[in-house]
Amino acid sequence: MTVLVAVEQVEKRFPLGGGNFYLALQDINLEIRQGEFVSFIGHSGCGKSTLLNLIAGLDRPTQGQVWVGGQPVQRPGPDRMVVFQNYSLLPWLTVWENVSLAVEEVLGHLSPAERRQVVQWHLDLVGLTAAKHKYPAQLSGGMKQRVAIARALAIRPEVLLLDEPFGALDALTRGHLQEQLLRICEEHQVTTVMVTHDVDEAVFLSDRIVMLTNGPGAQIGQILTVDIPRPRRRMEVVKHPSYYSLRSEVIYFLNQQKRIKNMRARSAKAIARHGLEKVNLEIGFVPLTACAPLAVAKEKGLFAKHGLDEVHLVRETSWRGIVDGLVGGYLDAAQTPAGLPVWLTLGGHQERPLPVVTSLTLTRNGNAITLARRFYDQGIHDAQSLRAYLHRQATPHILGMVHPASMHNLLLRYWLAAHGIDPDRDVQLRTIPPAQMVADLKAGTIDGYCVGEPWNLRAALEGIGFTVATDQELWLDHPGKVLGVREDWAMRYPNTHIALVKALLEACHYCAQPQHHEEIRHLLARREYLGTDVRYIQLGEPGKLTCDLHQPEYAHHRFYGEGLNRPSRTEHLWIMTQLARWGEVPFPRNWLEILERVCRVDTFTIAAREVGLLGTTQTSRSPIRLFDGSEFTSNQDPIDYLNHLAIKRDFSVAEIVLERPQVALS
Repeated sequence: MTVLVAVEQVEKRFPLGGGNFYLALQDINLEIRQGEFVSFIGHSGCGKSTLLNLIAGLDRPTQGQVWVGGQPVQRPGPDRMVVFQNYSLLPWLTVWENVSLAVEEVLGHLSPAERRQVVQWHLDLVGLTAAKHKYPAQLSGGMKQRVAIARALAIRPEVLLLDEPFGALDALTRGHLQEQLLRICEEHQVTTVMVTHDVDEAVFLSDRIVMLTNGPGAQIGQILTVDIPRPRRRMEVVKHPSYYSLRSEVIYFLNQQKRIKNMRARSAKAIARHGLEKVNLEIGFVPLTACAPLAVAKEKGLFAKHGLDEVHLVRETSWRGIVDGLVGGYLDAAQTPAGLPVWLTLGGHQERPLPVVTSLTLTRNGNAITLARRFYDQGIHDAQSLRAYLHRQATPHILGMVHPASMHNLLLRYWLAAHGIDPDRDVQLRTIPPAQMVADLKAGTIDGYCVGEPWNLRAALEGIGFTVATDQELWLDHPGKVLGVREDWAMRYPNTHIALVKALLEACHYCAQPQHHEEIRHLLARREYLGTDVRYIQLGEPGKLTCDLHQPEYAHHRFYGEGLNRPSRTEHLWIMTQLARWGEVPFPRNWLEILERVCRVDTFTIAAREVGLLGTTQTSRSPIRLFDGSEFTSNQDPIDYLNHLAIKRDFSVAEIVLERPQVALS
């Protein structure tokens, strides 16, 4: 399809006086195809209307160029018609005359009768025939907007530019006009660009939704393709299987931008004191029992004890929010799945390597595999019976996990593959936020999941699922959650990094002491942490490590102990092999360098020594022993190990080039 509108390397600045300026837009690149409907969405002040005005020719970019129909945009023209937020009607003309003036100017080649017919048809379209002799002052705001829409549509522009055209209309009129607009644009192949704040409107009307980041210096953060077929009807669109996932994607982006704005306002400048380079930190976490060390460090004053007296814990609903925070640089640190630092470093996010380091294992264990209760009722109590059931069924079954780099995904895949179940062909794995797992299991949209507590125990206690295997059975004391920071952040704030590890290591020690468990359970149940019933939160050693099909057992966490908190290069090497096994990232030919970069044992050792805990945490944890009798050590050839796995994807081996960040100390 022909590209009609092209925005190339556009930047827009507005002078503020005194030689200063406001950077509204930067690095904007966008192509809009002929007949396409594209919406701009983002928070107020992100430059949506500014970008629309640049396409209209009402303003010129400071840098870059806008093209329409292969010609550079220098000024407004009848090929681009704009419907403004403020109607822009001529007050001395009637409704009919406002529309007729535009028609006569652009469609002068038509006969007077034909022009009158065009005007009348479009007034009928917007329901204003009865008001055609009224002046704008006699109309409501919504009626004025309908006149502006009729005027714009009447001249059949090549590009229709809409700046929140339906904002002032009532719901019924808005829905009617949206459907009519879609019909006209489809019939006449009108290329349409619309600014909106309405998520449902954007999903309903658009072929693509362009989401802009916060200003100043707003950029295109994401472009979402709407795969709902046309023609569309409002009551039918909401039934399309993609509708709510598309809607959720836009809402997630907008919420994330709002949170980014608030976080950046809090940490606009690094505050240094107590001999630390930075004491105001934003630390991300996901509501799981495994976040206990962060909650304890905050509530028991351990951050403040080590000089970090302005720490804000950022509650994310999913690991995607943690990834976005680390990639975007608006989180200083985060509780992450054990595999996330390696995954980011190897280019798992958008195939762009981002070196992320870990210097502390926060928790071990704490995960389990849960299946829907209906499997239990059919006698499916283990992996062997599950395999037989799946091979008898033609219907695809869906299992949830929380992130491709999480131990939930890697252990679930290992468990399935070890029992002859291909995790990509015999079942479907779907990424779902942890707190959503129980709701999806209850709704029947998934058949099971692998997740951290308390969501396995909760499913069992509510009678909607059962634990078929705990991670203690699969790999006893595997790393669960780790502390992750960007490598450039660790280099910029080395003393702060050590102080952070010290505070969290002491918090891990606190969490491991049985006399504190009841206190921590009630702390985690609070709204700002897990926000769930305290009975679903369990700490300490369970009755046994294997799951009990008749009596719900929880997957327990180990927060502290000999060799438990020290980052292990052997464990991260195993994680590398599994990520490569399933095609998430290539296996790095320079894996020794990657391990050295990711596992910051030196930082851990300094922190543990300074808080007097080095002697109880220093033991190495090699080899790894898995439930199928296999062992993995740092001495074996990882490529040979991968080649001997029975079920795997075609994996690649590549040299991962990581630049050493050159960071000036603040």
